[in-house]
Amino acid sequence: MINNDSRTFEPEQMTKQLAWDGKPAQVVVLKNRLGMSISLMDIGATWLTCLIPVNGTKRDVLLGAYDMNAHRQQTAYLGATVGRFANRIAGAEFSLNGKRYQISANEGKNTLHGGKHNYSYCRWVIAEKKPQSVTFTLNSPDGDQGFPGNVDIRVTYTLTDDNQVKIDYYAISDKATPLSLTNHAYFNLAGEPTTRTALEHDLMINASHYLKNGEGNIPTGELVDVAGTSFDFRKLKRIGLDFMADECQKAAKGYDHAFVLETKKSDEKAIATVIAPEGELKMDVFTTMPSVQFYTGNFLSGTKGKTRRYSDYSGLALETQYFPDGPNHPEWAENQGILCANKPWNSQTIYKFYK
Repeated sequence: MINNDSRTFEPEQMTKQLAWDGKPAQVVVLKNRLGMSISLMDIGATWLTCLIPVNGTKRDVLLGAYDMNAHRQQTAYLGATVGRFANRIAGAEFSLNGKRYQISANEGKNTLHGGKHNYSYCRWVIAEKKPQSVTFTLNSPDGDQGFPGNVDIRVTYTLTDDNQVKIDYYAISDKATPLSLTNHAYFNLAGEPTTRTALEHDLMINASHYLKNGEGNIPTGELVDVAGTSFDFRKLKRIGLDFMADECQKAAKGYDHAFVLETKKSDEKAIATVIAPEGELKMDVFTTMPSVQFYTGNFLSGTKGKTRRYSDYSGLALETQYFPDGPNHPEWAENQGILCANKPWNSQTIYKFYK
């Protein structure tokens, strides 16, 4: 089912109006030998399009805004790099090395994805550009949104010749600071113009536990076994099968929860697999991060997308990251997401598309 709206989308549309800083965005297109292409822009180091040859046509499987004006209005972080800390921090505060930090609150009393002026709003520098890769850099100054430390960040997107999109993150700070970077892409493997929803996809997540959420979608600290719950995706399952089947989902209007990954950094197993409603396209996700936030696009309704206005559940996100609210949970140790001073940090997430 394809939406009848006659609009089409070209990445260059993002350059026609001015971004938040009063200048037009810059767009980069990467192509591989199999006919796949992706486009990205410097505003938010944002992943704009992901076109894959399917049954003789190019299918864009990423949700996104129609133009820069629409991009500035949307609140869904479509395809953006978010930080300094992905997901939520309770009460917009945390303690680190004996000092209490008050940070920018932008979701009620809590901080979401780094605060009011998080990295999705920033103009990143295109530091290096090749036919199949591009590197964006950003300096986040000490005190940015209340976080400590001057942080230099690098994000590299690479499109391989076997239809993998590799996202490599690097950061170094002169002070200890919370840091958890992710990409907020929303996927619909049936195609961006379709009326098929995230709930019609099949999903596997290699996780035996998830983090239970409390008020404000903040983790309570409890790791819950997925066995016998609607959160059991250890085997491929239609997302809509157990949708809104319990109070934990109903409170979030769907899935918006962190899954604790079983896969270790040395493993080569996918941490997640997504299959299009008709089975003609699949996506595997690989990561070095300890959790993935599975989000069913619960509040997309009314967003002015590339070819249509989105409804709730028009796409799904799989955001690889440290544990949400990690800075307030020292018991989570290395899963907290605390970057030590002057210690380089790296992570990688891969999205692989195949038939």
